[in-house]
Amino acid sequence: MGPSIAVIVILAVLVIGVVMLYNNLVKARQQANNAWSQIEVQLKRRYDLIPNLVETVKGYMKHEQDTLEKVIQARNSALNAKGVHDIAEADAKVTSALGGIFALSEAYPELRSNENMLSLQEELKSTENKISFARQYYNDAVTHYNTKLETFPSNLMAGMGRFTPRELFEVSDLAEREPVKVSF
Repeated sequence: MGPSIAVIVILAVLVIGVVMLYNNLVKARQQANNAWSQIEVQLKRRYDLIPNLVETVKGYMKHEQDTLEKVIQARNSALNAKGVHDIAEADAKVTSALGGIFALSEAYPELRSNENMLSLQEELKSTENKISFARQYYNDAVTHYNTKLETFPSNLMAGMGRFTPRELFEVSDLAEREPVKVSF
């Protein structure tokens, strides 16, 4: 009777260990999914602010239509981007286009003192900070998840459970890594 109980206990411990490994992988994957959703929420917030910014600036910058159109095109491209890499590239283009508006706005003193512009400036500054935090959290969650996929013994369960690594949110161009300057 003793050896059979030992075998049952060993099997029970193995089953519990496998279940725990699997659940930990699922939890890490869900944290990465949640972190990505947080990036999308903040990017949407930013993209929703852009039409307001363009409308506010439009009346002052009649001669700068090209710059305004670049911002709208970058926003539309970003809204249609899919996947981490494409979204990161589209986001970098939006950042660059917004930088163009803010650089031009320096030439328009009336615009710099406009209440709507000041409010949008503050909203964009806050949103940029939230985007930066969301990216950091996403990369932390993905690093944790990817590490679980590669370390023993969870790598065995990851292979059987068809867990796949995630891509980090990275910006390739060093100039694009700079935050949008929103000083007036």
